Amino acid sequence: MSKMTVKDVQVAGKRALVRVDFNVPLDDKQQITDDNRIQAAVPTIRYLIEHGAAVVLMSHLGRPKGKPNPTMSLRPAAQRLAEIIGRDVRLAPDCIGSEVSTLAAGLHPGQVLMLENLRYYAQEEANDADFSRQLAALGDLYVNDAFGAAHRAHASTEGVTHFLAPAVSGLLMEKEITYLDETLKAPERPFVAVLGGAKISGKIDVIVNLMNKVDALIVGGGMAYTFFKAMGLSIGNSLLEADRVEVAAKVLAEAKAKGLELLLPTDCVVADRFAADANTRVVPREAIPDGFEGVDIGPQTAAAFAQRLSSARTIAWNGPVGVFEMEPFAKGTRGLAEAVASATAAGAVSIIGGGDTAAAIIQAGLAPKMTHISTGGGASLEAMAGLVLPGVAALTDRKG
Repeated sequence: MSKMTVKDVQVAGKRALVRVDFNVPLDDKQQITDDNRIQAAVPTIRYLIEHGAAVVLMSHLGRPKGKPNPTMSLRPAAQRLAEIIGRDVRLAPDCIGSEVSTLAAGLHPGQVLMLENLRYYAQEEANDADFSRQLAALGDLYVNDAFGAAHRAHASTEGVTHFLAPAVSGLLMEKEITYLDETLKAPERPFVAVLGGAKISGKIDVIVNLMNKVDALIVGGGMAYTFFKAMGLSIGNSLLEADRVEVAAKVLAEAKAKGLELLLPTDCVVADRFAADANTRVVPREAIPDGFEGVDIGPQTAAAFAQRLSSARTIAWNGPVGVFEMEPFAKGTRGLAEAVASATAAGAVSIIGGGDTAAAIIQAGLAPKMTHISTGGGASLEAMAGLVLPGVAALTDRKG
C-alpha cells in the first residue's frame, strides 16, 4: 500500500473529516433497503472513535442536482449508523456554513457529526476550490473511505486534499486498493477474469487491460451477443450494440493471436419476450431463433465456466451473466457464484466488482464465501481497467 492510511497517523484529539459512501437505496417511506455501504464504513469510524478522534462524516446521496431535496437527506443514514455503532450521530443542517463550522469545532473525542448531502451544492461535483476549502476547514486531517466515489474528482474526494493534510485512506479504501489494484497487478496464477453485464461499451478498457494479464477470459451476459454477431451468428432479438461489433471482432482476433483462452457461451436460455413468465428454451448459440432473445447462459456453458474456474488461483468478476433480477433467468449467475465460492474455498482469491455483481452474490447468499466484494461499481471497473482513480491518487504517499 503506497498511500498513507489512518493507522499511519496520530488521530487522538483531532477532528477527522471522513468521506464515506452512504449513497444507500431508500424506499418511498425514506427507509434504507440495503445498508451494506454503511456497514462497510463502520470499521474506520470505530477505529477513529476508539483512538480518540472526533469524526465529521460527509457523503452524497442520489442526484439532487445541486439543490436541497428532503427526499435525499442523509438523515436515514445517520440514524442507521447510530444504531450500528451504539452512539449518537448528529446530522448537521448543511455541509458548509457558520452553523456547521460551530458544530464541528465543538466536537469532543468520540463524538460523530454527519454533514448533510454534499450534492445539495453543484460545487461538489464541479470540484470547486472555495467549496473544497470550506469542507477542509471542518477537520484536522482528511480520511477517504469512499471507494465508490474514488473515480470522481469531486470537491470531497480530490479538491479537499489541496487544503487539508495529511490525506489518508480509511480501512475500507485500503482493502479495496489492496485487492483491486495490488492483487490484480501481481495475481497468483492461473488468473481468470469473468466479464458480464449488458454492454461491451462500458467494459472496453477493462477487456483490453485484462487481456494482457489473465490466463483465461470468460465473457457472458448481454455483451456476449455482440460477440456472437461478430462471429457471424444470428442472435434473434438479443441485446446488440451494433456500433461495437467491430470492437468485439478485434477482441476475438487479438485473443486468438495472443493464444488467450477466451470462453464465450456455447448455449443460451432464450425467451420470446423480456418477462419472467415468457416462454423459454435452451438452444446452442448457433441456433437462436428469430423472435427470441438471450436471457441467461445455458447449462452446458455453466458447467464449462465452472470447470475453468475450479483451477483458478485468482478470480476477478464484474457483471452478471444473465438477467438475474428475474428468478427464471438467475440460474446461470447463481451457478457461476457457486463456482467462484467453491474455488475460493479451495484457496483462490476472488475479487468481485460492485454494482449488479455484488447484488447478485448477496441475493444468492454467497457474499461471505468471497474474498472481497467491492463497494464501488464504477470505481471497481476503472480500477480493473488499470485507470488512475483521482480519489486515490490525491491521498498522501507513504514515505519510504
